[in-house]
Amino acid sequence: MAKQIITVTVNGERRELAVEPHWTLLETVREQLSLTGSKEGCGTGDCGACSMLVDGKLVTSCLMLAPEADGCEVTTIEGIARNGDLHPVQQAFIDSGGVQCGFCTPGMIMAAKALLDGNPSPTLDDVRLGLAGNLCRCTGYTKIYESALAAAERTG
Repeated sequence: MAKQIITVTVNGERRELAVEPHWTLLETVREQLSLTGSKEGCGTGDCGACSMLVDGKLVTSCLMLAPEADGCEVTTIEGIARNGDLHPVQQAFIDSGGVQCGFCTPGMIMAAKALLDGNPSPTLDDVRLGLAGNLCRCTGYTKIYESALAAAERTG
């Protein structure tokens, strides 16, 4: 297959990439840009470990083909920190113990950020719903929910 040239802005940097039409956004970001924070947990869009923001919307990047991101703004877990300072959601996950083994953490943080971008004062039920597409195999989710609520207090 012939590669396609796409232009995508990743974490604020405009990039021109040659991609195979069947490559996912996750593969492209991890393999071509060496941004390995987003993980592939299932490859079927069920676990949320690969969650990224595309034009401000939360997507499971293992299901999005890279050519679909042509012309889009993509934000990965690496792109939410600024000038060496963690994003308030990242810091809240550390401070509140929402980072067990860490595999699901990037996706959880991106889902929490997306939730808080749209609802800066969520209830516990809002957080549960906002993070429902993200699975954690280590915990009963309590610390993750507490982390998202703590982040809301910091950002709201």
